[in-house]
Amino acid sequence: MYVCMLNHLFCCRQQKFASAARIRHQSIAEAAARAKIYKERRDASQVSIEDQIRERIRIAELEPPVVEDQYVESESEEEEERKLPVLTQEMEAMVRLALVPRPVGEVLVEGFRLSVTRKDMHTLAGLNWLNDEVINFFMSLIMERGKLSGRTSVYCHNTFFYPKLKSSGYKTVARWTKKVDIFGCDMVLIPVHLDIHWCMACVDFRQKAIKYYDSMQGRNRECLETLQDYLVQEYAEKKKQAFDLKGWTLSNVTGIPVQMNACDCGMFSIRYAEYLSRNAPLNFSQEDMPFFRRLTVYEILSKQLLS
Repeated sequence: MYVCMLNHLFCCRQQKFASAARIRHQSIAEAAARAKIYKERRDASQVSIEDQIRERIRIAELEPPVVEDQYVESESEEEEERKLPVLTQEMEAMVRLALVPRPVGEVLVEGFRLSVTRKDMHTLAGLNWLNDEVINFFMSLIMERGKLSGRTSVYCHNTFFYPKLKSSGYKTVARWTKKVDIFGCDMVLIPVHLDIHWCMACVDFRQKAIKYYDSMQGRNRECLETLQDYLVQEYAEKKKQAFDLKGWTLSNVTGIPVQMNACDCGMFSIRYAEYLSRNAPLNFSQEDMPFFRRLTVYEILSKQLLS
């Protein structure tokens, strides 16, 4: 009986050691498997990083650098007489009446799925800051003129486009051009609102150029690169092809008319757009702004640009 007990204890001890050995071998095998997985992930990550670096280098070689573009009038433009539209007494009377601020909610004009109230129109009075409604209506007039035979074909994004694109990315604005092929236009104009300052960006397909116009001579590399990325993604979405950046330039335009106060950035911006859209030299100045304000009131009222 004593021998049987010893044999039983020996067998139990042997089974215990065998079980411990199996657990130890299993742990070693699991550790080896984990090490292999970690190594594969690390190698894949390294390859991914290297691929990303190579891709950035490839893109950098294709992407145009951001430069300053000094605006210089040609000799013919310098000799060209500054021709501004004329507002008759009757037109001036219409302008004065439209600038009466009350009743603020009265709608003065409707068009392009937009409406302009007395409150909106009054932003064109004195040294007031222009609001979205006035700028968007005026940009719609530029687009409408571009439909005429012999005119530069233009697409204008509204004032809400760039902030949305910048803050939320391309997917949030992809449907904004659902019925429009911007690549079939000569140029695209984009109002850029920087908190309390208006600027204008222009994509000129004829010149393969994206240009930024700031009446306070600010620089905005981020805007230029954001719009370039937009073109690449828009082309891929609408054309199902890669957009060729070869030959394209990005520039902050200098030597342009500048504002001499803190109030007329909106006026300068929409007049940059109006002049660019008819290939006119930027030969206006701060002194023209009081007239341009009245001119803009009349053009919105009549729903027609006079230039």
